[in-house]
Formats: sequence, structure tokens, C-alpha cells
Amino acid sequence: MLTRLLALISALFLAAPVLAQQGPLRITITDGVIEPIPVAIPIFVAETAGAGEIAAAMTQVISDDLTGTGLFRQIPPSAFISQIQSFTQPVSYPDWRAINAQALVVGAVAVSGDQVTIKFRLFDVFSGGELGDGQQLIGTTGGWRRMAHKVADTVYSRVTGEGGYFDSRVVFVSESGPKDNRAKRVAIMDYDGANVQYLTEATSIVIAPRFSPAGDRVLYTSYDSGFPQIYMLDVANVSRQLLPTAAGDMAFSPRFSQDGARVIYSLTNGGNTDIWSSDLANGQATRLTNSPAIDTAPSFSPDGSRIVFESDRSGTQQLYIMSASGGEPTRISFGEGRYGTPVWSPRGDMIAFTKQNAGRFHIGVMRVDGSEERLLTASFLDEGPTWAPNGRVIMFSRETQGAAGESMLYSVDISGRNLRQIVTPGPATDPAWGPLQR
Repeated sequence: MLTRLLALISALFLAAPVLAQQGPLRITITDGVIEPIPVAIPIFVAETAGAGEIAAAMTQVISDDLTGTGLFRQIPPSAFISQIQSFTQPVSYPDWRAINAQALVVGAVAVSGDQVTIKFRLFDVFSGGELGDGQQLIGTTGGWRRMAHKVADTVYSRVTGEGGYFDSRVVFVSESGPKDNRAKRVAIMDYDGANVQYLTEATSIVIAPRFSPAGDRVLYTSYDSGFPQIYMLDVANVSRQLLPTAAGDMAFSPRFSQDGARVIYSLTNGGNTDIWSSDLANGQATRLTNSPAIDTAPSFSPDGSRIVFESDRSGTQQLYIMSASGGEPTRISFGEGRYGTPVWSPRGDMIAFTKQNAGRFHIGVMRVDGSEERLLTASFLDEGPTWAPNGRVIMFSRETQGAAGESMLYSVDISGRNLRQIVTPGPATDPAWGPLQR
């Protein structure tokens, strides 16, 4: 049953060596390697005329979401013994056990004008019972992908005990044109690369877009004026405004506080780069660090009480944590190489970072006290990690080596498994994962 999975899932995400015994909906984990759950997802029943195409498309998105985690393995429909003809028909558990299905997702779709209704149920085949109650979602024909993601989030959560992340969006920098004259735009997409929309024009260099906690605004750094300034963009109407900051030569690397009321950023003034905070309501700016070092890339803890940032105050680029009100920082990175772009997990338990060592770049994670450092990737250039809303998957940009090398987006779970490319219309960098949509 579901509760017996939780310890194993937890072990997976910590990459602990665990071996599961046989039983219903069990996951085998050995040295961080997991045996995916075989799941059957018959094409959802079309309950009205014209619903067949949407039903098939939604079924495919749900399957792609679940199998894309590496935790589920879809059983091909050609192996099915039973056929689902009706949403309410009894489940023939022996038929699904015969093909080794451990989970079964059954659904139905109805279309009336511009309205789509989807119903779904999740069954534990081995125990012969339903996991949770069936659910119904109502949306529009234009929003069918979101509805499919919500179904997958529910299935994922019921089986793993973790929060879902499929119904979320990612903001990133989309690149086009020749490599020596690259145009860059802030873009937004579904977590899986679908529904790309452009939020800025390709008229200047833009870097490091960052979502607000509610997902309604985006901060980014623009070189419109010839030097970096921070803008805040409203996602709904794509309007933007220059962010009031303290007086300085350059302002960059912004992030929202968890309540969305403040922004932290780096400010260069007279050749010195420190971390500042600005109140969005009154524009009041507060200096948080004051050293001759380069202090940058700040990120709030989920409770808003602390900030992690990178600094070269020790002579090399390392990670530090300090109070959100400033004060003396504590160094947390002590491994070989240089550390940068730290991002606090939404769960509050880990910090992701970029590490450069011995000519290679890595995406890694560590506990907030600097312990249990673990490198998840290694390549010519991996950088800029961002957390999924559930704190269990990380997205980042990877550039391939050579004159023709391009930057693309990838994701990996925090055990270092399931490295996957996120397909975008062209080269892409600087991803920032937003919250679950409301």
C-alpha cells in the first residue's frame, strides 16, 4: 500500500542503498538505482462525440509526465488483456496482475462546446483496491494540457507521498541567431518544454529571470541601458517596470523573498559588489554585506530568515549563509574547486549550486550546514540550478564543447538519476522553476 512506499521514496531521494521486499507498489532501490513501478494507463474513455482526440492526447501527457520521472514504467497497450470500455466498469485485477501492472490509471473525458471534463481513478493492482477517491476536473479545450498535468500530479503524489510538480512553468532565456550575434529573450514554458511564450523582445541582452513565489511576476537583468539593471515583469500582461534599487553602477542577480514583498540583489558601486535588499512597497534599500569581496547570487531560505550567497572573500569563490537582515556570514562550502549560483531548496533542507573543479563543471547539492555534498552532474559547462516546486528535481543549463556547442536545458533528480534534456525551440539558458499553478 501507499504508506509502505514512503520510506523507500525518501531513501531514493537521499540516494541511500535500500532494497525493497516484494509487495504491492514497491520500489526496488539499490545504491540509488530504482526499479520503476509498472503502470498501465489505457487511453481515457471518450464519453462524448469529439472527445477522442483530446482523451488520447491527455493520456499521452499523463504517461509522459509519470515515466519522465524515472519512477514509473508504462506497460504498452499491446500487452493489455482487459480493455477499458467504461469509466465505471469493474476492474479485472487478475488480468492486470497477469501483465505485471502494479498501478492502473483509468479515466474518461467529455467535451461540451469549449468545456472539458476529465474523471480519473488510480488502482493498486496487487492489493486490489483504489488509492484515494476518484476525482473530476473541469476546464477548457485550450487548457487540456494543464488538466493532464494535474492528473499526473495526483497520481505521482498518491504513489510517492511527495508533492507533484508537473503543473508548473519555467522561465528561461531563449536564444536565437548566430553564436557571435545571439539574440536573447525572456521566455516562459510548461515544465516539459511545451507552450513556449516570449515575454521580452530580442532588443538587448537579458539574463537570469526569476519567478515570484506566486508565479505572477518575473525579475530579470537587462542591458537596455548599456549596463545591467533589474526589471520586474508582470506575466499576465507582459508589462514591465524598472526596479528601484540603491544608487550604484550596476544592479543584477535579483530574487524575490518568499512573501514576494522584497527583492535581494547584487549592486556594484565604485568597484565594490555587495548584496542589497529593496522593499517593493516603499522602495527602501538596505545594504546586507559590506566587504571588499564580490558578494553575489543571493537566495532566500523558504522561511525568509536566511540568505545563501557566493563570495570570494576567502580568496576563492565559495558559499556563505547569513541572516536575512545581514550580519556576519558563515562559510558552508569547503570542497576543492569554486562554488557559485546557490539556490535554497523549497523544502529548506538543501542548497543546490554550480561547482567548477579540475576543468569540469558540476551541479551539486549539500545540506544547509555544508555537509553531505553530492555532485549530480559533470560536463564541459553545467550551471544555474533551479528547484522543482517539490524540491526533488533540479533543472539547469548545459553547454556542449566546441565552436558549434549550444546551451540546452536539462533536469536531474537529487539522487543524480534520470538526467533528461528539456526540448526548447533553440538554445536556452538560465532556467528558473516557478510554483505550481493556481
